[in-house]
Amino acid sequence: MTDTFRMSIAQLNPTVGDIEGNAAKAVAAWKQAKEAGSEMVALPEMFIAGYSAQDLVMKPAFHRACMARIEQLAQDCADGPILAIGGPYAEEGRLYNAYFICKNGVVAARQLKHFLPNYNVFDEVRQFNRGAIQGPYDVGQLRIGSPICEDAWYPDVAEAMVESGAEMLVVPNGSPYYRGKFDRRLSTMVARVIENDVPMVYVNTIGGQDDQAFDGGSFVLNRGGKLAVQLPLFVETIAHVDFERTEDGDWEALPGNMITFPTEWEQDYHAMVLTLRDYLRKTGFKKVLLGLSGGIDSALVATIAVDALGAENVRCVMLPSEYTSQGSLDDAEDIAKRLGVHYDFVPISEGRDAITNTLAPIFEGTKPDITEENIQSRLRGLLLMAMSNKFGEMLLTTGNKSEVAVGYATIYGDMNGGYNPIKDLYKTRVFETCRWRNANHRDWMNGPEGEVIPVSIIEKPPSAELRPDQKDEDSLPPYEILDAILELLVDREASVAECVALGFERETVKRVEHLLYISEYKRFQSAPGTRLTKRAFWLDRRYPIANRFRDNS
Repeated sequence: MTDTFRMSIAQLNPTVGDIEGNAAKAVAAWKQAKEAGSEMVALPEMFIAGYSAQDLVMKPAFHRACMARIEQLAQDCADGPILAIGGPYAEEGRLYNAYFICKNGVVAARQLKHFLPNYNVFDEVRQFNRGAIQGPYDVGQLRIGSPICEDAWYPDVAEAMVESGAEMLVVPNGSPYYRGKFDRRLSTMVARVIENDVPMVYVNTIGGQDDQAFDGGSFVLNRGGKLAVQLPLFVETIAHVDFERTEDGDWEALPGNMITFPTEWEQDYHAMVLTLRDYLRKTGFKKVLLGLSGGIDSALVATIAVDALGAENVRCVMLPSEYTSQGSLDDAEDIAKRLGVHYDFVPISEGRDAITNTLAPIFEGTKPDITEENIQSRLRGLLLMAMSNKFGEMLLTTGNKSEVAVGYATIYGDMNGGYNPIKDLYKTRVFETCRWRNANHRDWMNGPEGEVIPVSIIEKPPSAELRPDQKDEDSLPPYEILDAILELLVDREASVAECVALGFERETVKRVEHLLYISEYKRFQSAPGTRLTKRAFWLDRRYPIANRFRDNS
């Protein structure tokens, strides 16, 4: 009779700090695995705590509560499959990122994370101690090693586990999304499988946590790096995978779910929808509002909000001044009707006149300048925050990455808000994302099908409309040039000389560099937003606010 082993992969969405809620998800997955006849269910890294819990995980009351709940889970799940779940483990004054193997009513084994990531969004050297490299654990018919996330990106841990008798690798992960991440992830895991000649189960978390999107995409690799199972991106999934022992004594996964991934445009859009939805759900908000200017950025944010939450949970507000064009008024009303959202019309002229009159004695003898323009933006911010307070709706801010980079936004004005789903999306990608959404609809979107963003919004020249006939290009290089320079300076950390060598005018590059550095204080106070790249503004790129350096290369 052929030896078989059934494992359930639980690609689930935990909530940081919700120990009971996460435990309930683990139990539900365990019950499904039991009903499916599985011998083991594998959950992601740090599942009981949620990932990343940042410094919360260091709080003794928190990690002790996590450990106690896992001990209870072991007892509650004694009469069924082995439960493998990630969580913190404290011992003798040291704190570890651990993977708990719950079997026969007890925690039968713990795997401790050895390689602690300390780059980009990760601060695990700050939070955890390094665990020793360990051997495998026994699950009955076979022995399994579990390199935890970063451990599998290096050869050492997996090699030691296999040399100590592991016949399979089960890798629990809290691996966040960025554009193109999956291909890098898969190729690295294929390398581990080929090096060690054993199959691998890679189980990743999904969901939004602050700025980060966890995309799931769990998979199973057979010896030689052949893909046997591929789970979807951004969707909670429990999959039951059957393994058989071959004639030569090795284990092999039988073919299972094999999902084809969408384009990077869809992945980015799904990440923005998921993170916004989870940010509200995990912070307790039910509804949002935003200023709808008739421009492309607020149009895209409104569409993302409707796709994430449903039109009934989105309020859009047009706050016109005398500089607001008829085209913007028409476009804002048009998209509000297409999306089916609640639409308010709140002119700012009376409030602006009152503020102008109040400041007149102080400003007497000065010429109007950007100060008066920013009063309009700050008045809009005040009114939107008042509505947010009154109706209990989170205010969304709508600045794209290009504007956030060079400070083309008013602090305490249009930067007001609790979340910004397009914060890591350059302006040129905003245009293309709008076109993609108009041409595509998916079952995870709550908004309507078809052309939800009017073509007139996509095609008109961008403008803040804070003075007569204003255009963004009056203050900034054309977005095609600006974004290309920013991608070099921000995403690639290129020098000024390298930018010039690629054909950009030195004067333009230096101007962009200057704006980038002097806007750091604005970004420091800006709302969190969806991370789509490896160089998003927040944890990925931490620059000083007071900074005299300029690149003279």
